[in-house]
Amino acid sequence: MTAPTWRCPILLGMEQPSRVGALLRQWRQRRRLSQLALANLAGTSARHLSYMENGRARPSRAMLLRLSAALDVPLRERNTLLLAADYAPAYQESSLDDRYMASIRAALETMLTAHEPYPAVVVDRLWNVLLGNRAMGVLMDGIPPHLLQPRPNVFRLALHPEGLAARLANLGEVRALFLERLSRQADATGDADLQALYEEVSAYPLPPDGDTPGDAASRHRPSPIQVPLRMRTPFGELAMFSTMATFGAPADVTLSELAIELFYPLDDFTADTLRSLHR
Repeated sequence: MTAPTWRCPILLGMEQPSRVGALLRQWRQRRRLSQLALANLAGTSARHLSYMENGRARPSRAMLLRLSAALDVPLRERNTLLLAADYAPAYQESSLDDRYMASIRAALETMLTAHEPYPAVVVDRLWNVLLGNRAMGVLMDGIPPHLLQPRPNVFRLALHPEGLAARLANLGEVRALFLERLSRQADATGDADLQALYEEVSAYPLPPDGDTPGDAASRHRPSPIQVPLRMRTPFGELAMFSTMATFGAPADVTLSELAIELFYPLDDFTADTLRSLHR
């Protein structure tokens, strides 16, 4: 008869790290930090951190929150870490339509309206457009319905051959910038939905007239913005740039993922045209 195999519980824990330990290691590696560097940031020891990653020690709720803050983990993923360790989530996730968020929605609508006659949108973590002002009509005009349902998405609108891509005079520059930005965000957040969006939009074919002549011309125009948005319209070529704004110290998952993109004219012709269209 074969003797039963005995295995040390500690070694078993080392061979099969807990889910929360594996997640902590993934975030540490994503941020390119050593165990010692992260331990110093979180106020613990490298040995204790190693035990937590290997499943030999269960992190406390407070320790998980400290590690999450040190790793700059998004609030949504901080909740995931807590759930993996059998703790309750620390951050609420609300709809922008909830009464709880009424003051936030009112502030957003005020910002969008005040920015007219220039375009402005509010987007979620996947760059879906949640709110937009009337001036966005200059960008959305002529977009086919299938790109607007269930919600418009900034990257689909900009890069799809039936979207803005067909109108961009510097498509090559904009495409390269957008794909780099989306790839970097997907890598920094570890968000599988963002990675799927990147794979989708990076596979879009160029429109039939989406060649390089417009790009070559735009690269030689003096501009304080490296890659402006240069769009061909029936009124002439409009040149714009954008800025992003977020909420400080959010305590809600949804709020932490909202961003406001504000477009501004890059030249007098664009400013005059947008004002005229708004009137």
